[in-house]
Amino acid sequence: MKPVSKNNCLQHYTWGDNCDGWNLVAEDSLSVKQERMPAKTAEAKHYHNQAQQFFYILKGIAQFEIEGDHIDVVAGEGIHIKPGQRHRILNNTDEELEFLLCSQPSTINDRINCD
Repeated sequence: MKPVSKNNCLQHYTWGDNCDGWNLVAEDSLSVKQERMPAKTAEAKHYHNQAQQFFYILKGIAQFEIEGDHIDVVAGEGIHIKPGQRHRILNNTDEELEFLLCSQPSTINDRINCD
């Protein structure tokens, strides 16, 4: 057992519009990722049938769209998304956004994109 960070993570990946992610924990029952979104980027709206998620903002200001509501979450705050809730994260600022994303269970094969 050893400490893990984005510098020695299990896997680096890219997603969305030039966004980065690092798998810190990748198990069927739990996923922990660190992700980075450049300024003025957004994720596609989606939901998960099984997974609940917790987003914790490390740097910047995230805007979440959850079931049509818009909620701003700043560094040092987090938000819990329950299974079935249609959601997405947006970075509407001119600054980079970094956050931790914990999913339980993992979202592998459990992401349904909305129209």
